[in-house]
Amino acid sequence: MIHLDRKAALVVVDVQMGFNDLAYWGKRNNPACEANIGALLDAWEATKRPIVLVRHDSVSPESPLRPGHPGNRFKPEVEGRRHDLLVSKVVHSSFHGTPDLHAWLKGERITQVVVAGITTNMCCETTSRVASDLGYDLLFAVDATHAFDLKAPDGTVVTADELTRATMATLHADFGRIAKTADLVAEAYAYAGATSA
Repeated sequence: MIHLDRKAALVVVDVQMGFNDLAYWGKRNNPACEANIGALLDAWEATKRPIVLVRHDSVSPESPLRPGHPGNRFKPEVEGRRHDLLVSKVVHSSFHGTPDLHAWLKGERITQVVVAGITTNMCCETTSRVASDLGYDLLFAVDATHAFDLKAPDGTVVTADELTRATMATLHADFGRIAKTADLVAEAYAYAGATSA
């Protein structure tokens, strides 16, 4: 059972056009990721919950995510959406960007965060770990994230699905709760309906 706070913040991490460049990143998983992010944003907008958008402004001149490159833009599911805060970062954690996400959440008296975005095992997992360490109640919307295959030090490939499973196990063990989009959306609307009745 998922309990969703009335002020739970949806933190949408790095849903940017540059991640469509599979020649650069490699094979991905979860083709439903973007649609699920859209569904979460719809629910958060409809129920007037806080939304944080995070953008990775890469400092690497080769990165599809670098500022000034078309890949830096948000994907259509996120572009133009209502949001309460836009964070720009150059590292993995959304809590180490500008403006200060932790300070903003504290100022808004928000104690619960829902993390979604790209990629599962990199910026989404890092953001989630830091959120938990800072004392936030973490919900990780795993099916509203996706990963890319990675090459291990021994040259073997760790698949995106394997990386996602490892992220889920790690976060579930000691950082927060794993959630699915449908459950979060249902809880968002159910709670909104109960409070407006």
